[in-house]
Amino acid sequence: MRIRELYLVTSNRHKLVEASNVLREYGIELKPLNVAKVEVQSESLEEVALTAARLAFLSVGKPLVVEDAGLFIEALGGFPGPYSSYVYKKIGVKGILKLMEGVEDRRACFRSAAALALPGMERVFVGEVCGFIARESRGSGGFGFDPIFIPEGESRTFAEMSVEEKNRYSHRAKAFRRLAEFLSNLREAG
Repeated sequence: MRIRELYLVTSNRHKLVEASNVLREYGIELKPLNVAKVEVQSESLEEVALTAARLAFLSVGKPLVVEDAGLFIEALGGFPGPYSSYVYKKIGVKGILKLMEGVEDRRACFRSAAALALPGMERVFVGEVCGFIARESRGSGGFGFDPIFIPEGESRTFAEMSVEEKNRYSHRAKAFRRLAEFLSNLREAG
């Protein structure tokens, strides 16, 4: 089986650019697919992404991937976790910084689950990057909580990095690299 083209169910152009840059390295073109995505509520990013991928595949029948990500802040018991998108829309970066006022333990991890749906096959690929929550919002790149997340080994937030720099660390890039390697192995076996 040779997959050279894959659809990403998203309306987020930033997510599309980040994932496309990774898959292009493996000779896979990623195209946006804007279908009604059912928002699944679960404590598991993997379950959220896989359920959405199954439903999208049933709807369009094309090889596709759905990616879901979350910011897990240790001092907040893993909040906002799988609810990151909703929390971002409601309280944003400023709200998270307010929750973190006076908190010394600023450890956090971004996690990504990329669910692949092909004819007769489903797989979920996970990526994670850990780091710290900044004390203030910095940078104008990226999206979501990027202006307050500093990956380990860096002094800059994701929002202060180019897409290529962010992809060296990012949870999303790790998940999509695992997905691309899986597809490459399928090509070699098939």
